[in-house]
Amino acid sequence: MFSMIFHHPATPDSIAAVDLGSNSFHMIVAKVVDNHYQVIDKLREMVRLGAGLTPDKHLTPEAEERALACLQLFGQRLKTLPPGSVRAVGTNTLRQVRDARRFLHLAESALGHPIEIIAGREEARLIYLGVSHSVETSDDQRLVVDIGGGSTELIIGSSFVPRFMESVHMGCVSMSRVHFPEGRISRRAMMRAELAGALEMRPVKYALRNAGWQLALGCSGTIRAIQAVIHNAGWAETREGITREALQRLRNRLIEFGHIDSIVLDGVTSERIPVFAGGVAVLSAVFKALNIESMQVSDMALREGLLYDMLGRIHHEDVRQSTVDALCRRYEVDKEQARRVEATARALFAQVAVSWELVDGEYPDILGWSAQLHELGLTVSHAQYHKHGAYLIANSDMAGFSREEQLVLASLVRAHRRKFPIEEFNNLPEAVFQCALQLCVILRLAVLLHRARSPSLKMKASLVANGSKLKLTFPEGWLKSHPLSKMELKQEKKYLKVAGFKLKYA
Repeated sequence: MFSMIFHHPATPDSIAAVDLGSNSFHMIVAKVVDNHYQVIDKLREMVRLGAGLTPDKHLTPEAEERALACLQLFGQRLKTLPPGSVRAVGTNTLRQVRDARRFLHLAESALGHPIEIIAGREEARLIYLGVSHSVETSDDQRLVVDIGGGSTELIIGSSFVPRFMESVHMGCVSMSRVHFPEGRISRRAMMRAELAGALEMRPVKYALRNAGWQLALGCSGTIRAIQAVIHNAGWAETREGITREALQRLRNRLIEFGHIDSIVLDGVTSERIPVFAGGVAVLSAVFKALNIESMQVSDMALREGLLYDMLGRIHHEDVRQSTVDALCRRYEVDKEQARRVEATARALFAQVAVSWELVDGEYPDILGWSAQLHELGLTVSHAQYHKHGAYLIANSDMAGFSREEQLVLASLVRAHRRKFPIEEFNNLPEAVFQCALQLCVILRLAVLLHRARSPSLKMKASLVANGSKLKLTFPEGWLKSHPLSKMELKQEKKYLKVAGFKLKYA
């Protein structure tokens, strides 16, 4: 299985984004032009992964087969792109799958690149990033709605900055499967579906209503198909987008058809027809809950947001650092102590990166973020603060981070002091197990060496690594003049032995 700690080429010529949605899989390949991109290829396959999710949250063999066949097709196109130039993400369905790690192993082998599973709010952030680049830059508040196969993302923001993000558990696939079984569309079924949508919207509708947005924007396949049908039927002009009246006419027209096999609408493809009624019900529920009169439609969505996010990382405008900064402010982290620990951790890392084969990648960034966050839990309690910090990191909405990245950060923070909880690392994917252990050893040593919290301490220790054997060397006389550090290193030697590392110091 691939490591989530990507290996970024310094100046990639091309980048690609892959969206493993609950209904469709999308791939977009683009040429990098300065701080922008130019699309050179697109592929889309209707996989209906969400329809293959069983009640006990496993994927059916048929759904897996469809997904892997699609990813093999994508992989043929992406095989010439170097590591780090492709970002692939799984959304609602893969967030629910119980055996996701097993499936991801197969999926990554088929695609030839790592796959992340992202949280609902991170999906919303990326969607907003894509949509905001498709409209005129403005400080006005916008509402963005994206209906997927298993979830609907709702975002309010201005310019390129999202202010409010929410993911609700309703989508065109899930709604169609539950409320329009066997393809039957009745007035009662449509009302039940809309009521279910209203219940999902209930916890967030007032916050969204009162946010003061001036423009509603919709994106992705379901909403684009609805707009196409409405325009082709002459129920609204293109400039009007989707109006409340036109959406109501479409809803009633679907009820008249009575069954998906009878649907004949100009603008909706045959492969989308099985989930179209569910999508219309979801959008109707959103319109009603938020008092929307009309909605413009964007051609950009999650995959374009992924490309812009990758461009940001390439040009050192990584939203993940902003997220870490925000957490540090929120939990009142001692910034000076964090900086001292981070500087020493990065210095030690630089000395062992080659011998531990951690040269090409985001390893120093992961280490740096863990150093900045290692005292996060002190805001809860000094006792067991490393455990509190790990819990906060693992369970917070951290913009820009995948689930796997958050788990690695949480494990590093959890294990940065006292006994080495090797079981925390056993729960990580096999591909990141060893490098996470190595980063944790470095973090532990950096924290130990700054235990006194002295602003005047100048750390000039040298670290040599030969596999699991470590030698930490200090300037002559340093250990003698720092007896507490020497005593702690003696204890640390015992702690690291549990993790399979042999520490010597002199």
